[in-house]
Amino acid sequence: MIEASIAAQYGIRLRAEPDMTWDEFCTLLASIMPETPLGQIVRIRSENDREKLKHFTPEQHRIRNEWRTRGLKQARWTDEEAAAAVKEFQNMIKQAFGTPAN
Repeated sequence: MIEASIAAQYGIRLRAEPDMTWDEFCTLLASIMPETPLGQIVRIRSENDREKLKHFTPEQHRIRNEWRTRGLKQARWTDEEAAAAVKEFQNMIKQAFGTPAN
């Protein structure tokens, strides 16, 4: 989708541009307009206007809902797992940097 959007907006085929720098690519990507495929997806995902949402197609609602619920599908730690992870991290820091002298 990124490649298609850059091709649509700038007429640049990314795979045919082996000398493009990362900074140049980032500049192009940051300037993607809403009329491109990527711009349309970003617009759908970020829309909060109730009036506009009423006119969304079922596909647009699906795209928006999948984006908004993506975090809910990720595994969550229990309180015990989180406490154990913090303790493990603290031990790693102690081993790496030692205990400060009082």
